[in-house]
Amino acid sequence: GLGAPLPLMPLLLALALLSPWGSAGGSCPPRCVCASNILSCSQAVLSSVPAPLPRFTAVLDLSHNNVSRLRADWAPGRLAHLHALLLSHNGLSFVSTEAFAHVPHLRHLDLSSNRLRVLEENLFSDLAELEVLLLYNNEISAVDRTAFDNLSRLRKLYLGQNRIARFPLELLRDGSRLPQLALLDLSANRLRSLPIGELQALPAWLRDRLYLHGNPLACDCPLFQLVARGRRRRLSAVMDFQEELRCLLPTTQAHVGILALAGRQPLNCSEAREAVLEAHLGDTITLSCDTRLQGVRNRHWVTPGGERVLEEGGNSSAALLANGSLQLRALRPEDAGTYACCVAGPLLNDTIYVELLVHNFTLHGPHDTLNTAYTTLVGCILSVVLVLIYLYLTPCRCCCCHGADKPPAPRDDSINSSVLSATPNHATGSVPGEPCRSCSASATGPGQNSRFKVGGTPQLPPQHGPKAQRKVSDPDSVSSVFSDTPIVV
Repeated sequence: GLGAPLPLMPLLLALALLSPWGSAGGSCPPRCVCASNILSCSQAVLSSVPAPLPRFTAVLDLSHNNVSRLRADWAPGRLAHLHALLLSHNGLSFVSTEAFAHVPHLRHLDLSSNRLRVLEENLFSDLAELEVLLLYNNEISAVDRTAFDNLSRLRKLYLGQNRIARFPLELLRDGSRLPQLALLDLSANRLRSLPIGELQALPAWLRDRLYLHGNPLACDCPLFQLVARGRRRRLSAVMDFQEELRCLLPTTQAHVGILALAGRQPLNCSEAREAVLEAHLGDTITLSCDTRLQGVRNRHWVTPGGERVLEEGGNSSAALLANGSLQLRALRPEDAGTYACCVAGPLLNDTIYVELLVHNFTLHGPHDTLNTAYTTLVGCILSVVLVLIYLYLTPCRCCCCHGADKPPAPRDDSINSSVLSATPNHATGSVPGEPCRSCSASATGPGQNSRFKVGGTPQLPPQHGPKAQRKVSDPDSVSSVFSDTPIVV
């Protein structure tokens, strides 16, 4: 009847009070959709960030609006739970350097498809936990050297489709500014040249996920060899964008595919060769630069740290020999990495890459390890032999078993009885003066190891009372021998 829905009202009121949006934490802003700790205000025709924002918001989606300026007071209160902020497609042209002071736990920030032109000093320094930063499809042409300071957890940085004309090598050179960076997208910018030698010195996990397609790069052989090396390793940054990896020829300014430079005039580039060498700490090793070119004009080496070795001799740990080889003395762990030998000939250039692996022990390390293992094995075998001798060859100590006339002491089911026994022990004594024959299971004295007898559970004297029938453990009982409490099945 009409009175049926009335009992539902208290239930709905209770649910509203239990929901975070019905509590004192805040209410859902107008034109937004709220679900749990997610606040979605996408395509809501907003010109500013709605206020107040609930303090428990974890995901805030403000994409596809008209928020053109992100001031320092957009979040007047601390949003300690916010870990994802989406601001793409807003026409955003200004972001305050203090805009992220109230969201210290942000891990995902999307500022893509806006009108940002400059990344100011220390712009993202308050985001120490940031992992993914999307800045693609903006108008960025200038990046301050400190814009990405303090981003020690940043793993992915997307700067594609901007106006960047200089490769930001300072972000990567020493590996201390962005130590966990694993992906860098610089595609579709205005890069005309690349520091090839220093790119080769980057860690493999970053060098293999560096996206450079869609830039007006000048054609040269080191660029071809960098891309060809990626194709040989079937890296997605090369395999997925082969058509967009193009460069400008220095003479005609025509766009050609970078991978098409192999054997093509006027550069006639050849694909780089690679070798892998292994060494140990303290070794002296020579890296050969065996090139097929005739009439070599000059050659030099580039170390994993990006340093060029040009002159012969020298007192440093790396020295160029007369035949073009590179000698490394007193190897250290930091000497490991990729070395590049760049050779210039009359018709074409050649590059040889040598991957050096430095094992973190000296040459005698494996022998020492073998000796230690051999000594351990011999010690184990000797221990087993001694135990067997003790068990089977120890002479009987009770040559004359005295005290047979004494009756055995009564025992109950205390710790003196062995739970390992299976057969009852017959308490029969020996004849006085008769030698003990190998201390058989019928002996009444202590066993060979003075802890338990071989014969098993002794025969108990008769007892009276309700507990007299439970003195010996029944092997078929469900009671545990380690507990007085029966296990109920």
